[in-house]
Amino acid sequence: MIENKGSVIMNTKRDVLVSKNNKAIHKNNQKCIKCGYCINACQSMDILNRCKNLEELKEVCINCGRCTLVCPVEAIREKYNYQKVLKILASKKKVKVVSIAPAVRVAFEEEFGGFSNENKEGILVGILKELGFDYVFDIASGADLVIVEEAKELQNRIKNNEHLPMFSSCCPAFIKYVEEFEPELIPNLSTCKSPIAMFGTIIKTYFKEKIKVRASDIINVVIAPCTAKKEEITRSELNIAGVFENELGIHDTDYVLTTRELAILVKKQHINLKKIKAKEFDNPILAGSKAGLLFGSSGGVSESLIRTLYYDLKHKNLSKDKLVIKELRGSSNIKEYQAESLNLKVCAVSGLSNAKKILEKVKKGECDSTFIEVMACPMGCINGGGQPKTTMLNKNKTLKLRMQGILNADLSSNNRLCHENPFIKELYANFLDSPGSSKAYKLLHRTYLDKNTRSENEKD
Repeated sequence: MIENKGSVIMNTKRDVLVSKNNKAIHKNNQKCIKCGYCINACQSMDILNRCKNLEELKEVCINCGRCTLVCPVEAIREKYNYQKVLKILASKKKVKVVSIAPAVRVAFEEEFGGFSNENKEGILVGILKELGFDYVFDIASGADLVIVEEAKELQNRIKNNEHLPMFSSCCPAFIKYVEEFEPELIPNLSTCKSPIAMFGTIIKTYFKEKIKVRASDIINVVIAPCTAKKEEITRSELNIAGVFENELGIHDTDYVLTTRELAILVKKQHINLKKIKAKEFDNPILAGSKAGLLFGSSGGVSESLIRTLYYDLKHKNLSKDKLVIKELRGSSNIKEYQAESLNLKVCAVSGLSNAKKILEKVKKGECDSTFIEVMACPMGCINGGGQPKTTMLNKNKTLKLRMQGILNADLSSNNRLCHENPFIKELYANFLDSPGSSKAYKLLHRTYLDKNTRSENEKD
């Protein structure tokens, strides 16, 4: 039941309330055993305690999916889309495109008893081809695109001394939190879309021209570690391809499946993973750089950004021995690094409770960072709400292995710079013109909305 204790609504049922209109999370109240695990995991609990009425209580969810990771009876889970995707895969009427987010490839095999620190993208490409997708692409290329645009945006802000520090805009759970509860910080958000959102637009504009079909002929699916992406892809301000191509009503990204959902799909199709052979990502969109892959772990966005900023400002690449920034790696939830050669300080923070500490410093004018990377999930996307579940006993070991898989892939690669990705170079040369161009801004950047509808006396 919900009890009003003075000015605070208390949830005495010991469970998280999930609205039926929630676009990312589903709850079956009949299954709920009131264990309270979801309450302890919920990153919106302090928001909940500010609410004055039940309607507000229903809408505090930021879609991060932390609750889905801990529910022991599957009463709370992501909203499934795999059934719809399964039907589409059986049809020959559409061009079926799928892309893999960075954190998925170091966690997927856990759903089948595997446990390693390896990047299994080749096997995943093979699996997705076996499922019936026509093209399999790498979201890391979308991350590369974000960095090139974000570096240009940050340079402009520094030059004009406006809206600093600049926050990263990759995490939809963090974006939703700012719009609804910290709207005064909206000007500090980067206007860059997330890697998935940018990539979806490119698929239904640039790629559709390459294969000579209409944007509406493409079904674009993303495999992501994140439940919040399910809500993000429905946002009208991110779905620009239809406007650009004069095909109103289409989405740039049609469906997001979590890592767990992909495992369900594989099991339902009775795919024998032992018989799957590793395959390469498809042309004409090549594999992303391993700097783009770093987006899957907290600190990776900042590290990738510094690599490209250095090139933009110094007109040469960082030497190989300077590419790894140890201060931005590891499991700490707040990491800071002073890039002396760039006169730039960055901060990488993960976990919403930790992010709020940094946000308070920004509001008080006590933060000296120029760029702040924020991920709502502790340790970043490797610990996303759509990733395989693990026990409390194995959690730390599992997350460290996932992180190591991403970092090892970067260390062992010669393709470690977002701006050196051949696909990115070709994309700007033949389609986007240049970073920050009017066309690039129209397709790859976004707006935000102040969604804080609480009355003044209900706000902090």
